[in-house]
Amino acid sequence: MFQQWRHTMAWLHTWFGLALGLVLMVVFFFGSLSVFDREIDRWAIPETRYEPQPMPSFDKMLKPIFENIQPNAVERAAVAGLVDGPLPARFDTPRSWGAYTTHRDPVLSLFIGYEVPNAKDHETAVWANRTIDPRSGVALPDDRLKVGSGFFYPLHYSLTIEWKQVGYWIVGFAALMMLMALVTGVIMHRKIFRELFTFRTKKSTQRSMLDLHNLTGVAALPFHFFFAFTGLVIFAYIYFPVTHTQLAPLHDQHEQVEARETGLPHDRAGVPARMASVDAMVAEAQRRWAAKGMAGDVGYLNVQHVGDANGYVSIYRAGTDRVQLAGEGIHFKASTGEVLREDPPPTLVARINEFLTGLHLQHFRHWLLRWLYVLGGLAGCACIATGLFFFVEKRKRQHARAGTGGARIVDALAVTVVTGMLVATLSMLIANRLLPDTLPAGWPWRGDLEKYCFWGAWLLAAAHGYWRTAAVAAGQLAPAWREQCLAIAALAIVAPVLNWITTGDHLLRTIGSGYWPVAGADLFMLASAALALLAARRLQRREAVRASAAAQAPIMEAGHA
Repeated sequence: MFQQWRHTMAWLHTWFGLALGLVLMVVFFFGSLSVFDREIDRWAIPETRYEPQPMPSFDKMLKPIFENIQPNAVERAAVAGLVDGPLPARFDTPRSWGAYTTHRDPVLSLFIGYEVPNAKDHETAVWANRTIDPRSGVALPDDRLKVGSGFFYPLHYSLTIEWKQVGYWIVGFAALMMLMALVTGVIMHRKIFRELFTFRTKKSTQRSMLDLHNLTGVAALPFHFFFAFTGLVIFAYIYFPVTHTQLAPLHDQHEQVEARETGLPHDRAGVPARMASVDAMVAEAQRRWAAKGMAGDVGYLNVQHVGDANGYVSIYRAGTDRVQLAGEGIHFKASTGEVLREDPPPTLVARINEFLTGLHLQHFRHWLLRWLYVLGGLAGCACIATGLFFFVEKRKRQHARAGTGGARIVDALAVTVVTGMLVATLSMLIANRLLPDTLPAGWPWRGDLEKYCFWGAWLLAAAHGYWRTAAVAAGQLAPAWREQCLAIAALAIVAPVLNWITTGDHLLRTIGSGYWPVAGADLFMLASAALALLAARRLQRREAVRASAAAQAPIMEAGHA
């Protein structure tokens, strides 16, 4: 197909990067935001603006809450079609109780799974989820959307397309092609070390964009390669669903064997039993962790087969002091508090998997490393964006002479994703501050309204991007970039101001009190506004220079004539 191997690699790099770069731009950007997803949650839900709390007393606080939580209307509707007959007014047989927190969570997430009477499949369960203040046990309203962990984070790995897990497959394929683009990019650039120190800002736009593309790609190459690879490892069970296909007939048998080997009952005994003190079990778990030199707090607590003689309590350590995602679980008999099992050290393969997963999900406590993650993700965004800019700059005059619209379409898509994505994100945060806490009856869920604002703003940005990139068809610079940069700057200033007006948490207050989750979010948006204004100013200058050059061209031609 090509005379030289490097030309083949260049073709693959260009067209696969163009086709999937837009998806990867979304993945990188929202992956960067997800590094501080809990902090964004605190900005979005002012009721949670207090310091992270340890797991509260199970016996005094959590148990009474668990006993009174029922699925809400949305959760009931999700299983209504899986039952023969109507759903009961109240679910009485809980399968499991779960409580989860991290060192960055001021709130506590509770999960309850109930057995569903008359279900068509015996494994069907209805789930109830609550978020509570661990200081008092008071529940947050059900309609509060955790913008960071509940929307930006899933958008990073699934595009929020849940149907048939299509979003996971799109992101997975994009990650696989990204690995190919990284390899072909290295092959294309033989002088890769020199390109790490080359950025010619005073050259043409095309030259500057290519230099910045190479610089951001080479500087963060290990980061990009590692995160694309570990993302595929984490979701390998979706891309290679062996357990749900070839091994499905062995599933139940394997669970039975595992229950016998671990001593953790697989099924309910059908005999009611009272629960011993879980607080005493927590104290024993912490004593055992400390004896192994790993003193720490509880990150996850789970009660299986609640109220049954076969019930057991699993307590997992919050592994914030290590990279690998390991819980050091200890399991107790629920009715007596007897230790049933202490998880053994993982195998070498399991340890490698835990390390790769932990490095990707970064649950550890290390703020500098978290910021390096953000910088690496934003470098990925810059690499993709400059690649798109270079593609358009290289071809737009050629396409203009030929009368084709390929460059304009690519430029419009680039505007939609690069700047439109920022417009949508900031619009969602503004909507979060403007929507009232209590909505009239019959209105959509408050969190849904925030999502509608996000997608609606992105759709408007896409329409504006296509409308204002008509100049590209004539070989000119599209004003859509400058205009959306100005929109980003305005929105990024409005959001912190609205946060101040609606909550009273202005920067002087949050910085003065050392409350960095909210101060950091405001400062990040203000820094984005400054960068967007700088970009808009430079784009305006380029537009003026090119307009002047275009005006001088006919005069020069007339003079020569």
